[in-house]
Amino acid sequence: MMKKKRLSASKASLVLFLCQMISALDVPLDSKLLEELSQPPTITQQSPKDYIVDPRENIVIQCEAKGKPPPSFSWTRNGTHFDIDKDAQVTMKPNSGTLVINIMNGGKAEAYEGIYQCTARNERGAAISNNIVIRPSRSPLWTKEKLEPHQVREGDSLVLHCRPPVGLPPPIIFWMDNAFQRLPQSERVSQGLNGDLYFSNVQPEDTREDYICYARFNHTQTIQQKQPISVKVFSMDSLNDTIAANLSDTDIYGAKPVTEKQPILLTPTGSTSTKVELRGSVLLLECIAAGLPTPGIHWIKEGGELPANRTFFENFKKTLKIIDVSEADSGNYKCIARNILGSAYHVISVTVKAAPYWITAPRNLVLSPGEDGTLICRANGNPKPNISWLANGVPIAIAPEDPSRKVDGDTIIFSHVQERSSAVYQCNASNEYGYLLANAFVNVLAEPPRILTPVNKLYQVIADSPALLDCAYFGSPKPEIEWFKGVKGSILRGNEYVFHDNGTLEIPVAQKDSTGTYTCVARNELGKIQNEVQLEVKDPTMIIKQPEYKVIQRYGQVSFECIIKHDSTLLATVTWLKDNDELPDDERFLVGKDNLTIMNVTDKDDGTYTCIVNTTLDSVSASAVLTVVARPNPPFDLELTGQLERSVELSWIPGDENNSPITSFVIEYEDGLHEPGVWHYQTEVPGTQTTVQLKLSPYVNYSFRVIAVNEIGRSQPSEPSEQYLTKSANPDENPSNVQGIGSEPDNLVITWEPLKGFQSNGPGLQYKVSWRQKDVDDEWTSVIVANVSKYIVSGTPTFVPYEIKVQALNDLGYAPEPSEVIGHSGEDLPMVAPGNVQVHVINSTLAKVHWDPVPLKTVRGHLQGYKVYYWKVQSLSRRSRRHVEKKILTFRGNKTFGMLPGLEPYSSYKLNVRVVNGKGEGPASPDKVFKTPEGVPSSPSFLKITNPTLDSLTLEWGSPTHPNGVLTSYVLKFQPINNTHELGPLVEIRIPANESSLILKNLNYSTRYKFYFNAQTSVGSGSQITEEAVTIMDEAMASRQVDIATQGWFIGLMCAVALLILILLIVCFIRRNKGGKYPVKEKEDAHADPEIQPMKEDDGTFGEYSDAEDHKPLKKGSRTPSDRTVKKEDSDDSLVDYGEGVNGQFNEDGSFIGQYSGKKEKEPAEGNESSEAPSPVNAMNSFV
Repeated sequence: MMKKKRLSASKASLVLFLCQMISALDVPLDSKLLEELSQPPTITQQSPKDYIVDPRENIVIQCEAKGKPPPSFSWTRNGTHFDIDKDAQVTMKPNSGTLVINIMNGGKAEAYEGIYQCTARNERGAAISNNIVIRPSRSPLWTKEKLEPHQVREGDSLVLHCRPPVGLPPPIIFWMDNAFQRLPQSERVSQGLNGDLYFSNVQPEDTREDYICYARFNHTQTIQQKQPISVKVFSMDSLNDTIAANLSDTDIYGAKPVTEKQPILLTPTGSTSTKVELRGSVLLLECIAAGLPTPGIHWIKEGGELPANRTFFENFKKTLKIIDVSEADSGNYKCIARNILGSAYHVISVTVKAAPYWITAPRNLVLSPGEDGTLICRANGNPKPNISWLANGVPIAIAPEDPSRKVDGDTIIFSHVQERSSAVYQCNASNEYGYLLANAFVNVLAEPPRILTPVNKLYQVIADSPALLDCAYFGSPKPEIEWFKGVKGSILRGNEYVFHDNGTLEIPVAQKDSTGTYTCVARNELGKIQNEVQLEVKDPTMIIKQPEYKVIQRYGQVSFECIIKHDSTLLATVTWLKDNDELPDDERFLVGKDNLTIMNVTDKDDGTYTCIVNTTLDSVSASAVLTVVARPNPPFDLELTGQLERSVELSWIPGDENNSPITSFVIEYEDGLHEPGVWHYQTEVPGTQTTVQLKLSPYVNYSFRVIAVNEIGRSQPSEPSEQYLTKSANPDENPSNVQGIGSEPDNLVITWEPLKGFQSNGPGLQYKVSWRQKDVDDEWTSVIVANVSKYIVSGTPTFVPYEIKVQALNDLGYAPEPSEVIGHSGEDLPMVAPGNVQVHVINSTLAKVHWDPVPLKTVRGHLQGYKVYYWKVQSLSRRSRRHVEKKILTFRGNKTFGMLPGLEPYSSYKLNVRVVNGKGEGPASPDKVFKTPEGVPSSPSFLKITNPTLDSLTLEWGSPTHPNGVLTSYVLKFQPINNTHELGPLVEIRIPANESSLILKNLNYSTRYKFYFNAQTSVGSGSQITEEAVTIMDEAMASRQVDIATQGWFIGLMCAVALLILILLIVCFIRRNKGGKYPVKEKEDAHADPEIQPMKEDDGTFGEYSDAEDHKPLKKGSRTPSDRTVKKEDSDDSLVDYGEGVNGQFNEDGSFIGQYSGKKEKEPAEGNESSEAPSPVNAMNSFV
C-alpha cells in the first residue's frame, strides 16, 4: 500500500515538474547577451564516430565547444588520459580542442589507432564528445595465385570469382579487359553484389583471355588488379569434331547438341536464407539464376506489397533495392527465376533491427535560483536501448551529490535549484547496434531584467493588418512584461491586444489612430527596466486600375494598365511578370509608369501578365491573360480515300487554330489536265469537320487543297493532295447563253458560251450547231464544229426568226438533247418614215408632237423607238438668223407622241420624225414648222446709276438679252432706306420700251434709295434686277458739319463712335458666320414690295425665301419668277412623255434644265449678279 502511494506521489511530482519545465528560461540568441552570461560548455563540432583516415596524411580529430568562460579541452585514448604534451607528433589548435597528429613528418597512422574522446570544461561544467574510433584506410595487394583457364560448353553457366583483398573501407569492384574497357553486361551476364561475374549461360562470343577484376580503394585513390582470367567456350559442333578425331572408328560417340535448361539459382544457394538490416539504411537483395534461355527475375513480398516510392530494381531486376527501411519492411521476400522450361525461387527472410534513435533528446535548461525543471532523454531501437546518465562526463552514480537533483529512469528532476547546481549532463542510449550521446546543461542564473530590443525602434505597418511590437527580454527569474501607450499612458489590456510570452505586443488590426509611442516594462525581483518603441500605421497600397484580359492579333500592339495608389511616405515599385517569371529581355516590351506595352506581338507573348506593386511594408498584385490570335495554320496530311468515278473522300488534319476557333474549311481543286495552276472553289464545310465527300466530274485530273478559316481570316492553303484522274464520260451539259443575231442583212451569227475544260468530260470536245427557220416546215440544218464559240450562217432572208440549238459532244458521245432558242437573221435600215406628223404648242417653252406608227414589216429589224429632230429657225422678235443646232429626242418602243421641252418663246421651229431599229434610223418625215408664243422677258442686261446730285439720280439700262416677245414697257420701283435701315414707301414708274435712260428728280438729299427694275411684254413682267444709290449732301449743311468736325471734342467723340461701330461690326460678322440674320436683311425683307411677292405654283399663296447662308426661312422674300416655269395645269402629260437619251435635257441653247426644271431666280432683295443684299458694311462703304 505504501509502495502504491509513493508511486502516485512520484507520478504527481513528475507531472508537476514537466509542467514547470515548460516555463524554464529561454536564453535569446543575442550575441552581446551571450557574451555577458555565464554558460556551461556546449560541443559544437566533432569528428564522426567511425573515422577512417588516409594513412598518408595528417590526422585531424575535431572537437570544438563554446561556453562562458571559454572552456578548456582534454582528451582520453582507449579510456585513459591522453597526454598530448608528451607526444611531439600531436598538437592541439589554439582556443580549440581539435587534435592534429603529424603523420607526414615521420609518424605512422597505425600507431594512433584507437578510441578518442574529447572533454570541454569550465567552472559551470564539462561536456564530452562521442567516442571517435580512428582507423587508417587499408588497400592491400591481391595475393598472387595461379588461375587455370575456364573451359565451358556452350549453354552452361559460369561464375568468375573476384575475391578482392579485404580493405578498409571495402573496395568498389568492376570488370574490364586489357584495353581498360568495361565488359558489357546484360540479363545473361552480370556482376553480383560480392563482385563475382555471373554467366547464366555462356555463348561462343564469351571466349576471351582478359576477364580482369579491378578493386578501387577510394580513400587512398588506388586501384588493384587481379590476374586475367581466360574463358574458352566450346560450341557443340567444334566439340564433336574434336572428339571424332581422338576416337577410333569403332567407338560410337556424339556430343549432344545445345539443350535448353531450367532455371537454377547461382546465388543465393538453397531455397531460403536470412538477412538483417538496420533501420534507415538501404536493403539490397540479390538473385542470379542460370538457365537457357536466360531466365527473367521477378520479386514479391509474401503477405504484402513492395513499398511504393521506395522500391527500385537494379542489375536487370536481379537486385531488389529498398531505401530508408523501417521495421515494417521486415518479412519474407521471394525471388522467382523463370524461363520457358520452368522456374526456381528463393525466399529471403528479412529482419529490420534498429540502432538507437531519438524520441526526445535532452535540451539545455536555464533556471533561476529556487526554480524547478527536468531533463528528458527518450530513445528507441531494436532491441530497446539502455539509458544511462553522466554528470560533467562522470557516471551520475559516482558524480558529486546534488540535493536538487533526482534521477528517474530517462528523466532527471530538479527542485529548488541553486547556482551551484549548474552542470552538463550526458545521456547515453545504447544497444548492440550502436549508441547515442547527447549533452544538455543546466545553467542556474540570477540576472536582473534586460530588454534586448533597440531603444525607439520604429515599426511601420499597413492599416488593417497586425502590428507586432517586440520586447525581447532576459532575466532570471523570468521577468513580467507590461505594455503602455505613450509615456504616461495606462497599462494596455483588453481583447484588442495580444500579449505573447516572448514579450511581443500584437495589435491584431492596426488602425491609423494606433500610431504612437509604446512603452515596454520588464521587472523581476532583482530589478526593473523599460523601453520605448514607435509605431506608424500607413495607408495600404492598392491597384485602382487593374490589367484586363486582352485578345490581340499577331503582330499587333497591346497595353496593360496598372494604376496604383499608395501611402505618400512609402516608395512603391512596380514590377511586371510574365507567367510568374521575369519579362523577356526584348525591346518590344515597354514598361511605362502605369502600363506595360508590347509591340509587334508574337505567339510567344501569349500568357499571364502580372503587375506587382511592392513597398517596404506591403505588396499587391493583379494579373491578366493575353491571348494572341492569328489566322489558323494551314491543314496538313491531306489524304484521298474511297475513290469512285464521280466522288472521293478527302480527309485532313487541322493546323493550329492560334487561339481562335476554326469556323470552316474551304476546299479548292486544281484541274491539272485543263487548267494547271488555277485553283477553283469546290465546297466549304464546318470547322468541326475534317472529312468531306466530294462530287467529281469525269476527265479531270484533280488535286485538292484545304484552307482553314477563323474569325481573324483565312490560313495559307495546305499542300496539295495527291492527284486523282477521273474516267472519261459523255458531256453532262450543253453550252449556255446560246444566241442568234445577224451581223449583216443576209446572215445569222450563232454564238454560245463554251464548256469549261472540266465540263468536257472527255477528250475531243466539239459542238453540233443546228438551225431552221421558224414557222416554216423546214428540216434542221446541222454542222459539227470544233471547240469554238461562234458559227455564221450565210444567205439568210433579212430579219426572220430562226430556231437554234447547240449540243456538246466528245469522243465518248453526245450530251443530252439541248433546248431550243429563237434568234433572228440580220437587220436592215427601216424603209419608210412616220406619217401624219402633228405639233400642238402648249406654251411658250413646251410643245407636243404626234405621229402615226410605221408598219412593222417596213422596220426590217427590232423596233427600238422613234427619234424627233427639232431646231430653232429664227427668233420672231429679232428677225435674225444664227447657226442652226439640231436637237434630238428619242422615244423608246412603239410610242406615237412626245413632249418637246426647253423651247424658246416667240420663235419659229422645224422638226421631223424617224423610226429606229438595231441597224440604224429610217428616212425622215417631211419637216414640220411651228411657232412658240410670246413669254415674259429676261431681266434687263444691266442697270447703272450715275450723276448723283442733291435731289436726282440718272439711271441707265440695257434691254433684256432674251426679250421672248415684243417689249411693251419697263417698270421701275424704288424706295428710300433711312439710317436705321428701314424701308420707306415704294414708288412705281412705267417707262416706254424704247427708252434706255431716265433722270429721277425730286429726291431727298443724302438719302439711300433701293431700285427694282424689270421689262414687260404682253404676257407679263420679266425678272428684275436691283441696285442702290445715294444722293449727295446739302452744301451748307456740309459746311456746318465741317466746322463742327474741326472741333477737338467732336473728333474725340467720333473716334469713340468709330471704335464702337468697329466692335459692332465684328460682332455682326461673327453672328453671320454662325448662320444668324443681320438687321439690314430683316429690315429689307420686312419692307419689300408687296406687289412683287412670289406666288406658289399650286395654290397662289406667298412663297418663303430661304437665305443661302443659313437656310432659315424669312417671312417675306422676293418673288420667284414663274414666267419660264411650266405649271402642272398647263399640260396633262407626265414626265414619261419627254424624250430620252443623251440629248434629252437642254439649257438655253437647247437645254431642258434651264427651261423646264422650275429653278427659281434670285430674289429682288438680292439684286442681279453685280449687287448683293445691303449690309452694314455696304452701308458704310456707300457713305464714305
